[in-house]
Amino acid sequence: MNIQNRFNLTGRAALVTGSSRGIGRAIALGLAECGAAVAVHGTKPAKTLDETLADVRKLSPRSVAVTSELGQPDAPARLVADTISALGGLDILVANASIQIRKPWAEVTQAEMEQQMQVNFHATLRMIQTAVPVMRAKKWGRILTIGSVQQQRPHPDMVVYAASKSAQENLVRNLAKQLGPDGITINNLAPGVILTDRNTPVLADETYAERVRGIIPLRSFGETEDCVGAALLLCSDAGRYITGVDLLVDGGMALP
Repeated sequence: MNIQNRFNLTGRAALVTGSSRGIGRAIALGLAECGAAVAVHGTKPAKTLDETLADVRKLSPRSVAVTSELGQPDAPARLVADTISALGGLDILVANASIQIRKPWAEVTQAEMEQQMQVNFHATLRMIQTAVPVMRAKKWGRILTIGSVQQQRPHPDMVVYAASKSAQENLVRNLAKQLGPDGITINNLAPGVILTDRNTPVLADETYAERVRGIIPLRSFGETEDCVGAALLLCSDAGRYITGVDLLVDGGMALP
């Protein structure tokens, strides 16, 4: 057995939402390095999206950029359809895009609740509904949702975000049984405290940062690249016998 061949994604087409930066960008680059043609996604045309596409195309020239505002109910299905049209199919769906609003739970507005649930949960389900028929026809598919350590340790100022990620993980377990007979795996990757531009502003407060480090057994924050190995396992033939799992990449933060 050549284990490297099990990670080879040559000929596969992938969509990674929210991939102009952060964890999504790192995963898009990893998929491209393994040979996949990748649709990198942003909410709208932007310099960061162009830069990510340029870097991804150095590894996988057939890759494209797609834009869609996932907060709009009809956008998720259209995004998947656009990707299928641009790449000639879709084998791998990585639902990474999310919205996180920090504020005390009693102050969260109805609009903020709906926005987070739409992007973090409803859009994921709609994209899966649109992608599965294409995967089912080939008897091969990989679906990876990006969750959060907050499924296990919900932050008091992010009640809706944490709840949306728990709902997403429940969706994964539910669909794993239903999609397995079609050769489609679906898993959830749950990062801990990763140094992205979403987290670095709050972690600039060293007192707060030290308090957070204190609850992480490895005593350090993760880098975006720390999520890539797990993602590649779950998106390739190397992970063909893994489905319905919640894989924590959190330095042990979720441990009781």
